[in-house]
Amino acid sequence: MMPIIKYRKIFLSLSVLFVVTALVLVWMYGVNPGTDFLGGTIYEVEYTGVRPDVIVLRANLEKLNLGAISAQPVGEGNLLIKTKTISQTEKQAIEAVISDDGKNPVIEKRFSSIGPAVGQELARKGIMAIALVMIVIILFIALAFNKVSYVVSSWKYGVVTIIALFHDVIIASGVAAYLGHFGTFEADALFLTALLTIMALSVNDTIVIFDRIRENVKNRIGRDFEETVGISLSQSFVRSINTSLTVILTLVALYLFGADSTKNFALIMVIGMFFGTYSSIFVASPLLVIWEKWGKK
Repeated sequence: MMPIIKYRKIFLSLSVLFVVTALVLVWMYGVNPGTDFLGGTIYEVEYTGVRPDVIVLRANLEKLNLGAISAQPVGEGNLLIKTKTISQTEKQAIEAVISDDGKNPVIEKRFSSIGPAVGQELARKGIMAIALVMIVIILFIALAFNKVSYVVSSWKYGVVTIIALFHDVIIASGVAAYLGHFGTFEADALFLTALLTIMALSVNDTIVIFDRIRENVKNRIGRDFEETVGISLSQSFVRSINTSLTVILTLVALYLFGADSTKNFALIMVIGMFFGTYSSIFVASPLLVIWEKWGKK
């Protein structure tokens, strides 16, 4: 039997350290909101020739007095511009600057605008979706584990699962806050998608382990709950690691070889999958054991 439960205080202390660090990062820097939430225009072009120096392009774009505007190199010869919502005339002015009045032609790859009201609505619905998912998870697990509630109350399984999900989402958000402050990371609709996907995969892993605990609780003659959980973790460990590694390797490939627009999504997913697996094995089940022991006092 793997000594995961035996060393639960070490694993839980590491989780507390990770979560506190992530919360501090979010509090200090905040998650840098992108155009999807703030509103504005995204304009991506591809140069048919050599892409000019981006620093020079930024300086020239600022002379248009369009307010806050960013220009980032993408791939070998693309340029991504983000600014406020602009008119067709302002778009033509931007194109004239970046193409040097047509001397260095560009091909439009993407042009989209979103109003600030739409962005705020998207953020609100995303937060509501996360909250709703957590409520549904508690209710589902409470019903699913009702038959073994004579050992640990079924609703405690649900609460522990939510704690594990909170752990995963906060750490992923902390990484996003750090990358947004020290890099170019921006939270967009894909970021919300990543958080919801992390929650789905993490809760699936946790439920698989809890289901093993449920089956072993029914046949735990001569064993206490702590030993039963330890055996269940040993039986589920390889399966959880292999499943997560398969997904993580796929996401790493997406990050390395996928489109630039999906790199942030893939990165947050990798972080979330790693800590989601960690929380399923080293956080959720040990918390159940601790709660069960408290219930006996």
